[in-house]
Amino acid sequence: MNTENLISLSQLCSQYNLEISFFHNLNDIGLLEFIVVEEVYYLDPDKISDVEKIIRIHHDLEVNIEGIDVVFNLLEKIDDLQNELTAVKNRLRIYEE
Repeated sequence: MNTENLISLSQLCSQYNLEISFFHNLNDIGLLEFIVVEEVYYLDPDKISDVEKIIRIHHDLEVNIEGIDVVFNLLEKIDDLQNELTAVKNRLRIYEE
């Protein structure tokens, strides 16, 4: 597999000054999914925004791993509900005209 566009776990650790165990814990609870190539863990670059949200929750709010899971899942549900509300508003506009 081509790892050229992937971000290695060691790069994440050094970039964000976090222990490797932090990312393994996130992987264990299902918040992040790593790609393993030749025993090296990589992250898809599309997931970097999720990583940054998680790190902000962890640092700014001083939330533990389990709390991050709860907060992150709630934030995803809020996004889903906002998208659904936007879709409903768009459908209602059809009937208002």
